[in-house]
Amino acid sequence: MTDTTVGSTVGATHSRDFNQSNRDYASLLQTQGSKPHGKELRKRRHSIAGQIYLITTVTQNRRPVFADLFAARLLVQTLRFEQQRHTADTLAYVVMPDHLHWLMTLGPSQPLAKVVQAIKASSAKRIGQPIWQAGYHDHALRKEEDLQAVARYVIANPLRAGLVERIGDYPHWDAIWF
Repeated sequence: MTDTTVGSTVGATHSRDFNQSNRDYASLLQTQGSKPHGKELRKRRHSIAGQIYLITTVTQNRRPVFADLFAARLLVQTLRFEQQRHTADTLAYVVMPDHLHWLMTLGPSQPLAKVVQAIKASSAKRIGQPIWQAGYHDHALRKEEDLQAVARYVIANPLRAGLVERIGDYPHWDAIWF
């Protein structure tokens, strides 16, 4: 069985656990019913300092901007800068060629929309071109959600997309646990 963990060699049992928790989380996301359009979601969006959010944002027209190593690293540096500013504490992220998944805890100084806007504006400015589609998707994690399972789901995106055979082979991800 292919090792889907990061950093160390782990047995097949751990790999099965990793894959099962990925399926469990994906299943949870699919069973949440029909969703209102983005405009309706933004009307009721709340920012709660200390809340853990899973943010997903995509590039304009799904252009693979971050297939370029330099552009992807600039986005990673931008995430780290927001951590230094204490606007968000990054728990996990993966920079895919045409989108970002970011698991973070919102800091006390800025609302969620401003933090995401800062990431998008700063990364676009540093890359030197408009790159982001308007808006983003956020999911506020509930207490009963398994945080590490969500992180595994996030960082396993390159595997599910067929970009790599092992998570450790993909260069644009990080998680505090792995």
